[in-house]
Amino acid sequence: MTTRREFLTIAGTSTLAASVSPKSTADTLVTSAALAKTNKQPITHKPVRTLNGWTLPYTMNNGVKEFHLVAEEVEHEFAPGSVAKCWGYNGSTPGPTLEAVEGDRVRIYVTNHLKEHTTIHWHGLLLPSGMDGVGGLTQPQIAPDETFVYEFTLKQHGTHMYHPHADEMVQMAVGMMGMFIIHPRHGEKTPIDRDYCFITHNWALHPGTYRPDPSILQDFDLWTFNSKVFPAIDSVVARSGERVRVRIGNLSMWNHPIHMHGVQFWVTGSDGGRWPKSAWRTETTEIVGVGQTRDIEFIAEPGDWAFHCHMAHHTMNAMGHEIPNTLGVDQTLLDKEIQQVLPDFMPMGRYGMAEHQDHVEMGHHRGPENTLAMMTGKGPYGNIEMGGMFTTVKVRDDLVQNDFSDPGWYAAPEDSVAKRVSSNPDFGTPVRLK
Repeated sequence: MTTRREFLTIAGTSTLAASVSPKSTADTLVTSAALAKTNKQPITHKPVRTLNGWTLPYTMNNGVKEFHLVAEEVEHEFAPGSVAKCWGYNGSTPGPTLEAVEGDRVRIYVTNHLKEHTTIHWHGLLLPSGMDGVGGLTQPQIAPDETFVYEFTLKQHGTHMYHPHADEMVQMAVGMMGMFIIHPRHGEKTPIDRDYCFITHNWALHPGTYRPDPSILQDFDLWTFNSKVFPAIDSVVARSGERVRVRIGNLSMWNHPIHMHGVQFWVTGSDGGRWPKSAWRTETTEIVGVGQTRDIEFIAEPGDWAFHCHMAHHTMNAMGHEIPNTLGVDQTLLDKEIQQVLPDFMPMGRYGMAEHQDHVEMGHHRGPENTLAMMTGKGPYGNIEMGGMFTTVKVRDDLVQNDFSDPGWYAAPEDSVAKRVSSNPDFGTPVRLK
């Protein structure tokens, strides 16, 4: 019997598909879970939840799963206060997650709404050379207004990606990429309760501008999880004791040491699939290299936990480059002179940058148009002073299965929060190196 939740899932998917999918001779539109029920097949996997994203519905056509991607310009919000003209698929950057099962036959239509040609490379997939998507080498370019079709059988499982292999530096720099998740046909020996994914990227959205600059190689302004920056990035939500997998893809131009607080996670897979258990290793930080994917799994511990890239400047927004170092510099005699040229100048940075968020939020210091503050986000105890590649893992004892709503801030048990014991700078007798 179809449950109310499954019915709503199918109905919601059908509504979404009507706006993004082409008309075809397909039999019916379904989600993977509903399809398994319809065909009386066992449901062998949990659907993936994409942070700040969505999964592309497919149609079944004579046993083939049909997807339709549209390459197009999109208006994208990195966080409230910063919107840019980017490129993506089906109205979003990154494009929707494709989700299928090992052994499936897939047919993927790609329509080009850009003003230049494009292709799609299925990153890490085993397929015929002519379906690999490298413009000029394995196929003709997809010209503006043309639709190409890719068709192949999925020979593997794992965490994969897709992106153009045509004018690649420009098209990827402005947002054209997505995740391709392939579940194992016969399930997994160690089952997963919640399955998440996101893709890391970097952007040069210079202060006061509205289009990313594809010519920048290293000095980026925004670092994102699924094209969002903190505090606009969804939290990873789980119930205490659940086994959670997070699949991470990296199509940025830098490597990212992804760090999670509160647990030792297992690194369990990649685009090579879920590794044999003997190859799993425990970490708290895992470097995800450019062009790589990594799967991490953990048992959820109650609390609010930070989850971020450990490159410190990757957890900030609107990063300046080649700016004079003001740390330790007394600017009190200079500010009036500088303000004659730059009326909005404020002397900051002598004792660190923590004051930046306070000044911006109080309106003391205006930033350029369409530019996010360097530090953002508030928690239950004050400013979090982060941006970029930072989010939270929120684990609660009382979450219902399949409830992904934000539970708010954690109500920590009494006497389990660090607290002030003195405001005297000479408190105690600390030992110092002389």
